[in-house]
Amino acid sequence: MRYLPKSPVDREEMLAEIGVASIDDLFSTIPQEFQLKRDLAIPRQHAESEILDRFREFAEKNAVGYSSFLGAGVYRHYRPVIIDSLVQRGEFLTSYTPYQPEISQGTLQAMFEFQTMICELTGMEIANASMYDGSTGAAEAIMMAVRVTGRDGAVIARTVHPEYREVIATYAQHQEIPTTEVAYAENGRVDLAALDAAISENTACVLIQSPNFFGTIEDVEAIAEIAHAKGALLVVSIAEAVSLGIVKAPVEADIVSLEAQSYGVALSYGGPYCGVIACKEKFLRQMPGRLIGETKDKDGKRGFVLTMSTREQHIRREKATSNICTNQALVAMMTTIFLTVYGKQGMKELAEHNLAKAAYLKSVLGMTGKVLFEGAPRFNEFVLQLPKSAEETNAALLKAKIIGGLSLAKWYPELGSNATLWCATELTTRKQMDAVAAELAGKKA
Repeated sequence: MRYLPKSPVDREEMLAEIGVASIDDLFSTIPQEFQLKRDLAIPRQHAESEILDRFREFAEKNAVGYSSFLGAGVYRHYRPVIIDSLVQRGEFLTSYTPYQPEISQGTLQAMFEFQTMICELTGMEIANASMYDGSTGAAEAIMMAVRVTGRDGAVIARTVHPEYREVIATYAQHQEIPTTEVAYAENGRVDLAALDAAISENTACVLIQSPNFFGTIEDVEAIAEIAHAKGALLVVSIAEAVSLGIVKAPVEADIVSLEAQSYGVALSYGGPYCGVIACKEKFLRQMPGRLIGETKDKDGKRGFVLTMSTREQHIRREKATSNICTNQALVAMMTTIFLTVYGKQGMKELAEHNLAKAAYLKSVLGMTGKVLFEGAPRFNEFVLQLPKSAEETNAALLKAKIIGGLSLAKWYPELGSNATLWCATELTTRKQMDAVAAELAGKKA
């Protein structure tokens, strides 16, 4: 946004038009204790060359040369350089929204291809393009299940990402959707007996995450049987999309909520990311977001249209399924390019690479700490109980330019202050893993 300065004469004219004598009179309704009576503490103006120097100094303070073992819903994967080359083309970068299909064919086709790939990966019949991120997608999936079933409650596994659950709580509070959390078993999976007991005749859906927050893969088939036997839908949230390259698609689910950040989207300090909802076709009319369809023009040529957009801007508010207004199309374009570059076989190999890296990291760190939740398959994350507190351990690792595992004490206090969540992807090198193992063991790598 441009900054347009106002001269003293401009300000006097504006005040006169408003009908006040001074700026102080304009803000007289604000209590004195909240009024700033001094100049703002901001630095002096800088020349362009000075500004560049300042930012170079800031850049030198960034975490350059550090190895990271963080995951927890945000994953470091290699981004092919072609992604940025293509998405920065004006045809895609400047396209806001495809209201006019006749001049938006490129954008519409890209979104159509995106939907198609998501369906192939998740085993669902339709997918939207798209949601804000994985957390809002999970919340929207619950609201969708409430509309489909006519019930008003949701049962949520405690192994769902804690921050996803916080977002869901915000949505559910104002949608008046009561939620119940279900504990996990010793193997890190949702407790099936507790889940069965928690589902009532008012339960619209069961929400699980697989791989879950601990990196453990849930028994989707068994959970689906329990949910469906009581008339509830099953929503499966997926935070690590690369897992779909090797983990069986959750075809037993009714709705899948996916965070597609792993598909070529940069970490970017937490966003923007790309959420997706995919589902069975019979739930089409209750899906939020946009749906792109393929058609033919009067000459029989292939074309694309905005088939459905159920936001209140397009249809009557009482019929709208969501007020989501940004469809993250540019970020969805990144994932489309990523999936096109890797292809079916490449996605499988990438997932296998992640599995192998995590297995090696678990083996070397398991010599110093205790790996929790054994006995169930996992993807590229695991929980490690350290000899010392996570805070103390990570502070020591930082001195060696290592960003250690995520402390779980905030969300899972029952695991103690020593429990940490570790992640390895294809970008984690063996040298880095050996180095952190040596540091934890008190040896020099």
